Amino acid sequence: MSIASDFKMIHYPRPPRDIVESAIDCYRAMGYNPFVMPTLYLVATPIGNLEDISLRAVRILAEVRLIAAEDTRRTRRLLSAYKIKTPLTSYYEHNKKSKLAYILERLAQEDIALVSEAGTPGISDPGYELVLAAIERGIPVVAIPGPSVLPVALAVSGLPANQFLYLGFLPREKGGRKRLLESISSEPRTIVAFEAPHRLPATLSDLLEVLGDRKIAVCRELTKMHEEVFRGTVSQAMAHFSQPRGEFTLVIAGYSGLREQKELIDFFVKEEFRRLRCEGATAKEAVAKLASVTHLSKKLLYKAWLELD
Repeated sequence: MSIASDFKMIHYPRPPRDIVESAIDCYRAMGYNPFVMPTLYLVATPIGNLEDISLRAVRILAEVRLIAAEDTRRTRRLLSAYKIKTPLTSYYEHNKKSKLAYILERLAQEDIALVSEAGTPGISDPGYELVLAAIERGIPVVAIPGPSVLPVALAVSGLPANQFLYLGFLPREKGGRKRLLESISSEPRTIVAFEAPHRLPATLSDLLEVLGDRKIAVCRELTKMHEEVFRGTVSQAMAHFSQPRGEFTLVIAGYSGLREQKELIDFFVKEEFRRLRCEGATAKEAVAKLASVTHLSKKLLYKAWLELD
C-alpha cells in the first residue's frame, strides 16, 4: 500500500463564480487591483529646487490614493507645480503616533505615498514607525529614490566621502551636544550633521572646543537660490557665519594624526604645563592657553594636565 493511499483529499466548497466575479468587478470599479497588495511608497522629494524630482516620483504621487506628508503646505506647492491632485493627510513628528492607525487602515485597501518636508522620508524625518508597522503587517514598502541632502553635502564638501558617520540633528542642549562630540572625538571617518541657524554659532564653538580646529564644510540652503558651501576650518566658519540664516548641513573632517598628537602632548604640551604650573597657573588657565596654541581639544589637554608627575 502506498503512503498516498492513506490520505483522503478534502474538497472545500468553492464560492459561486458569479459572487467572485462580482467582488472582483466591484474592486476594479473602485480603482483597486484585487490581485495586488497595496504598497507604501517612500517618495523622495526635492530639497530645494522643484526640478530635482524624478519622473517616477511624479507618476507615483499621481497614482496613489493618499499622500501622507510631513508638511502639507510645502507638499501642496510641489503637487500644484506638477498638476497632481492626490489628497493629502498630515503625518509629522507630533501626530505620527495618533495618525498611525488611520494610515494603516487606509493602507490595507489602497496605495499610499509617504513624503517628508524635503528629501528622503525616514532620514531624520518621520517615517520609521510607519515603515516598521507596514513591514510587520506584510505590506510591501517600496522606496522611490531621489534627492537627499546627506550625499549632496558630502559630494561638494571636498572631504573624504568613502566612509562617514551620520549624526542627524545635533542635541539642542549644550551639555548633550558636547557629550556627543566628546564620544566621537577620535572618530577617523568624516562626520555629517544637521543644525538649525539659531544654534549654529554655539555648535561651531563646541566643535572648536571639543574636536579642535578641524577642516569643515558648512553647506547652506543646498540646491536653493542662495546656496552656499563654505570650506575652511571651524574657527574660520565661526567668523564667516556671524548671523546665519537658512538650513545647514555640517561636514566635518574625521580625526587624524594619533601619532602626531601623542608626540605633541609628550614633547611639548606636558613641558609647557610643567612650566606654567611652576609659574602658578591653574589647570583652567594652562589648558585655555595651550588650546589656543595647539588647537587640541580642552578635554585632551586637561587629561594631559592630570597625567603630570
